Amino acid sequence: MAPPLPALSPLDSRPDSLTERTIEAVRQGVRSGALLPGELYSVYRLAEELGISRSPVREALLRLGETGMIRFERNRGFRVVLPTPHDIAEIFSIRLALEVPAVGRATRQADGNDRTAVQAEYAAMEKAAAANDVSLFEWHDQKLHTALMDAEGNSRTKSIVNNLRDAVRLVDASTVGVDRSLEEVLIDHLPIVQAFEASDPKAASSAMEQHLRTTGRLLLRRALLQRGEDPSEESNLWRRLVG
Repeated sequence: MAPPLPALSPLDSRPDSLTERTIEAVRQGVRSGALLPGELYSVYRLAEELGISRSPVREALLRLGETGMIRFERNRGFRVVLPTPHDIAEIFSIRLALEVPAVGRATRQADGNDRTAVQAEYAAMEKAAAANDVSLFEWHDQKLHTALMDAEGNSRTKSIVNNLRDAVRLVDASTVGVDRSLEEVLIDHLPIVQAFEASDPKAASSAMEQHLRTTGRLLLRRALLQRGEDPSEESNLWRRLVG
């Protein structure tokens, strides 16, 4: 029988979907230790804890299952599975292959509404950084990347990238507030936004590549340290899987 779920924070009223908010709640549960990797948990109890119906909970867990971070056990429940350093390197290899050209295409074809959306998310990140609100900052960080994918117009690319981001964010594999301050992460996004606003595809692609490489290598090094492995392996693993 699955153990009872520890208390999770109730869902807030931010204007995203219940599925997105459930993904965030699961991620926060893992970060706080309320949800432990390897433990068996009940979908029904999770819905009860969050005060919502089972449908968005199932949708959220299915999305997280696509990332490999949730494993289902038939008629029993689900378990959280932490990504390995190898997983993280693979994830950033794919993100570099998809997001770098995508932001170039997005920059070339963006209209006024696209630019307004990206500017709004960056402004929201600035506000969250000033308030030192890590959760809200991360949320708008993801929305900024999504706005760029929306401008590119390939829904499959956007879906894959969102799943890959979920895989990393689920286990607190974020450099926000740990390896870098909120202000440093904000500044790291600025060249992307400036190039996008200036309709400079080459600069936008270059800035996105630099951002992903910086973030990916920091995450990979931390993952190695957390597993008690030699952090010097980061360079070898990155070079072998990412290049």
